[in-house]
Amino acid sequence: MKKILLRKVTLALLALLLLTGCVDKGPLDPKDPVSLTVWHYYNGSQQAAFDALVEEFNDTVGRERGIYVQGYSQGSVSDLETAVRDAINGKVGAAPMPDIFSSYADTAYEVEQAGALADLSAYLDQAELEGYVSSYIEEGRIAADGTLRIFPTAKSTEIMMLNKTDWEPFAAATGASLEDLATIEGVAATAQRYYEWTDSLTPDVPGDGKAFYGRDAVANYFIIGMQQLGVELFQVDNGVLTLHAPKEELRRLWENYYVPMVKGYFGAYGSFRSDDVKTGELLAYTGSTTSAMYFPDQVELDDGSHPIDYLVMTAPIFAGGRNYAVQQGAGMVVSKSDERREYAAVEFLKWFTQAENNLRFGCVSGYLPVRREASSVQQLDQVIAEGSLSVAPKTYDCLTTIFSEMEGMTLYTNKSFQNGSAARRILEYHLADRAAEDRAAVAEATAQGTPLAEAAAPYVSEEAFLAWYEDFLAALEAAVQP
Repeated sequence: MKKILLRKVTLALLALLLLTGCVDKGPLDPKDPVSLTVWHYYNGSQQAAFDALVEEFNDTVGRERGIYVQGYSQGSVSDLETAVRDAINGKVGAAPMPDIFSSYADTAYEVEQAGALADLSAYLDQAELEGYVSSYIEEGRIAADGTLRIFPTAKSTEIMMLNKTDWEPFAAATGASLEDLATIEGVAATAQRYYEWTDSLTPDVPGDGKAFYGRDAVANYFIIGMQQLGVELFQVDNGVLTLHAPKEELRRLWENYYVPMVKGYFGAYGSFRSDDVKTGELLAYTGSTTSAMYFPDQVELDDGSHPIDYLVMTAPIFAGGRNYAVQQGAGMVVSKSDERREYAAVEFLKWFTQAENNLRFGCVSGYLPVRREASSVQQLDQVIAEGSLSVAPKTYDCLTTIFSEMEGMTLYTNKSFQNGSAARRILEYHLADRAAEDRAAVAEATAQGTPLAEAAAPYVSEEAFLAWYEDFLAALEAAVQP
C-alpha cells in the first residue's frame, strides 16, 4: 500500500510540474550562459532590424535561458561564403567557424558534405516542424538521411515591379494592358510594342527604341520556367542528379529571353534591374521580393529627373504553364559542436521565427515569414498595428501581393546536389552573356542604318538556336559532373 501511495504522489508531483511549466529546459544554465556567434550577409536596414531582434532576445529569453547571441555581417553573400569556406578549411588567418550562419542550400550542402553541420531534427518535434511552411522545411533536408540541416528563417520569391508613371502614356497611346503582363509571352510582346513606340517618338533617329523589361537572376528563369512547362531541370533523388534539358521547352525560354534581349526589347545595364529603372533604361523588371525597397522614387536622366509611382504584380509565368514561383532566400545553419551549443542555437532560431518576430523582420527586409500562421495579410496588419511599426509602402505592397496569391501558387526550389553552384552559374551567365554580346553587334549594325529585323536575323534563326542549345547543354553537363 505504501508503494502504491508513493507512486501516486510521484505522479501527482510530475503532473504539477508539467502544469506549472517547470519542465526540463535543456542543457542550459542562466548562471553559465552560452555565447553564440551568428554570421550573416545583412546590411543597412536589414542588419539594423536583425541586430534589434538579437538585442531583444538577449535582454529577454536569452537572459532567462542563459543564451547570448552576437551577430556579425560578413558583407555580401559571396563574402560570407568565402569566410565559411576559409573557416572550414582552416585557412591561415581565418576566423573560427561561427555557431550559426546564413546559407543558401548549395553552400550548406558543401558544408554538410564536410560533416560540419548539426542535425537540427534532434531539437524540433513534429508539432514544431508542422508550424513552418512545409516546402521551407523540405528545402532544409539536405543530409543523405533526409534529416534537417537548414533552419528556415526568412524566405523570398519573385515579383514584378513597374514604373506606373511612365507606363501610363505608353498604355494610353498603344492600348497596352496590365493584363498582358501576366504571361512571359505577353511581356515580350508588350516590350516589342514599347520599343517600337519609343522609336517612333524620334522619327529623325531610327532604331533608337528603348527596352521595356529586364530580370534579375536568369538562373531562376531557367529553373522556374522549365518547371512551369512541366520539366524539372535538376531532378535529384538521394543526392543523385538527373538532368532534364529537352530542346522544345528550352526553345521557349530562348525565344522569350534571348530574342527580346538581342532585339533591344529587354535590357540589362546596371548591377540590378532596379538600377535600370532608376536611370530610365527600363520600365519593369522581375526580381526578388527583397528588391522592392530598392525600386526608385524617381527616374534620373541626363537632362533632369522626375518622380514615379509604382505597381507590384506577381511575376509572369509562361502561357498555359503551371503556376510555379521560385522559393529562395538563405536559411540559417548550425555548426556541429556539442549538445549545449546546438540546443542554444536552435532555441534562438525558434524565437527569431516566431510569427511576430519574423514579420517584424520582414516588414523591414521584404523577406517572407516562414511560419504558416504568419503568412497572411491579417497577421501582418496585426503585427504592424500592435507594434506601431513604420513599414515602407513598397515593402508592404510586395508582401501583401504575395500573401494574397500564395494559395494559388506553388513555391519551388531544386534539391541540392554536388556541383549545384557550378550548374547555377551556367544558367545565370551562359545565355545572358551570349545575349549581351549579340545585342551589342545588332545595335552597332542598326546604328549604321541596317534595319533591326535584318540586323538581328542571323542571331535569332533556327540555326542560331540549335548552335546555342548544343553549346549550353555541353556546358551544363560538364558543370554537373562529379
